[in-house]
Amino acid sequence: MFKSFLVAIFLLLPFLLMAQEENWDVYMAQYENKPGSITLNLSLKSTAPIKTLSFLLITGVSFRNCDSIGMPVKREFSNLYRISDSVQAIVNLTVKNNLVGSFTYLCQRFDYFYVNDTIGLRQKLAKLYKTKFPFYIPYINIKEDRNWTTYLEFLYPNEATIEFMQNQKVILALQKGGDKLIKARPVDHWFYFKTEPDRSCFITYAIKQRFKIVAKEKNTNLVKAPFKLHLSRTDKVDAASISRITLDLKKQAKLCNGEYDGWETFVVK
Repeated sequence: MFKSFLVAIFLLLPFLLMAQEENWDVYMAQYENKPGSITLNLSLKSTAPIKTLSFLLITGVSFRNCDSIGMPVKREFSNLYRISDSVQAIVNLTVKNNLVGSFTYLCQRFDYFYVNDTIGLRQKLAKLYKTKFPFYIPYINIKEDRNWTTYLEFLYPNEATIEFMQNQKVILALQKGGDKLIKARPVDHWFYFKTEPDRSCFITYAIKQRFKIVAKEKNTNLVKAPFKLHLSRTDKVDAASISRITLDLKKQAKLCNGEYDGWETFVVK
């Protein structure tokens, strides 16, 4: 299924309140003809694949109470959460597993588990759906995925989406302060480089892009990238505008052996 970057969203979903060592987030992307929503544990990227969990379970339901783009209407969320909770309880009792995410698309919502075994799993889930949720159309798919390809290549967001998600967190803070995101304002950006020539390489690009050099420093405590750069430029900070800017800055910083360390601005009402 084709996936392209669309927009990131942040919802107060119950299962986002996981253990502190996990990092759950939500984003939306365009899948063929309609948008879809993915919720996943981003922290698993560093350990995937887990060789002892080599089977993938995709299970969930089709639902009728959905809007024009295939997302559940408000009253349907509680039912879908109840189904997911019941499914997870069955999976936890049956096999060792790791719930990695969920996918909502075209009036369907599926949970994704990596499991160590499949014996009895399909039968128990089929019974659950039939007895407790008879008004929903169930879906159960179990397959081998030793390399966690589905998690790494389908569920996990691409670089542009990750950048959008990170920017959205700053934007939400601005909006909470009453910012309408309409007016341009000074935006500060920070970078770190391995050597002074690397920093100079990036400064050449930055000046061409009309960034103002606020400060150049050297922090000897940062062994890998001690050369710090602080830039500023007046820009709009709506999600689309700032994400285009930060993606370009990040790519150019990498070309100069540097790292982009984020942006900051103030609330404009």
